[in-house]
Amino acid sequence: MTYNINNKGYYGEFGGAYIPEMLYPNVEELRQNYLKIMAEPSFKEEFDQLLKDYVGRPSPLYFAKRLSEKYNTKIYLKREDLNHTGAHKINNTIGQILMAQRLGKKRIIAETGAGQHGVATATVCALMGMECIVYMGEIDIARQAPNVARMKMLGATVIPALSGSRTLKDATNEAIRDWINNPVDTHYIIGSVVGPHPYPDMVARFQAVVSEEIQWQLQEKEGKTTPDYVVACVGGGSNAAGAYYHYLENTDVKLIAVEAAGKGVHTGESAATSVLGKEGIIHGSKTLLMQTDDGQITEPYSISAGLDYPGVGPMHAHLYKTGRAEFIAITDDQAMNAGLELSQLEGIIPAIESSHAFAVLKEKKFKKDDVVVINLSGRGDKDLQNYIDYFKL
Repeated sequence: MTYNINNKGYYGEFGGAYIPEMLYPNVEELRQNYLKIMAEPSFKEEFDQLLKDYVGRPSPLYFAKRLSEKYNTKIYLKREDLNHTGAHKINNTIGQILMAQRLGKKRIIAETGAGQHGVATATVCALMGMECIVYMGEIDIARQAPNVARMKMLGATVIPALSGSRTLKDATNEAIRDWINNPVDTHYIIGSVVGPHPYPDMVARFQAVVSEEIQWQLQEKEGKTTPDYVVACVGGGSNAAGAYYHYLENTDVKLIAVEAAGKGVHTGESAATSVLGKEGIIHGSKTLLMQTDDGQITEPYSISAGLDYPGVGPMHAHLYKTGRAEFIAITDDQAMNAGLELSQLEGIIPAIESSHAFAVLKEKKFKKDDVVVINLSGRGDKDLQNYIDYFKL
């Protein structure tokens, strides 16, 4: 059993490129070139240099002493919240902007939910002097106002998606429409391990720097490269893909994927795709997807804009189906309380997306000597208003 992608762009039965004919040239150009470009010494050198000097990598692997004492296990936090722009998203946008340059593209489009990927895209476009258009659901624009302001300040044009649930799924639809209309000069920077092949694999490879660092950082701290558990939240799933990447084939390392149960898995207001999803096609790939009996996409819900997606990336669909990863669904309430607990025990305010991962500590008993790495995928600045409203601060 392999957990990596095969040469046809599938993880087991999930993945592929189910795209309108008009997108075929764009996607095919990328597919034929992405591995070649990533292997070029000049690409690797520029990518690594920017990650070091611009993003601030490596991000620390921090032993959370008080949290570990409370839950009687060894908890390490991979501090992706300390990256420039405040989340893991920048790892991928740096990689993709370098890819776009080498493919001769002049204009960048992106979709965003929580706004972190939009900010990361606007950031690298400013860095490289490229035009940037970000599509964002009207509802997300309202609930993530600081990130919208950041994108505009960085020179991006933010276009609201007014259709459907006016959230991430609809922003993605609008971005795909734009790409169909501008096939020659435009590169679409997808922000997660979703979309048609080669995107899930390409994004996972750019995010793999996370698990690459965890290996040598654990060696320094624990004298071994492998933790017992890697825990990460999953919406589309790029932070999880990055944290799992170098451990996928090592089944001694247990993988825990944390989804948003919203108001409860079966309340009709949830984004727990693994429980509620059936096989289907969304945004160009075959994966697990929340849908009605006749195949209409069900509107997801989560208090966190970044987990509010009706599917998961094909890698995660495969990890779920094969049992390689354990999927746990966490409600809004559990996540918010876990975020508050991390703030007060460790002095770190996490993004609400990341808070979902921390809620697992109350749900699952770890052994005293277990080494548990939690991917702290983003910082909570963007979510302060949500925390204020929720806790009446």
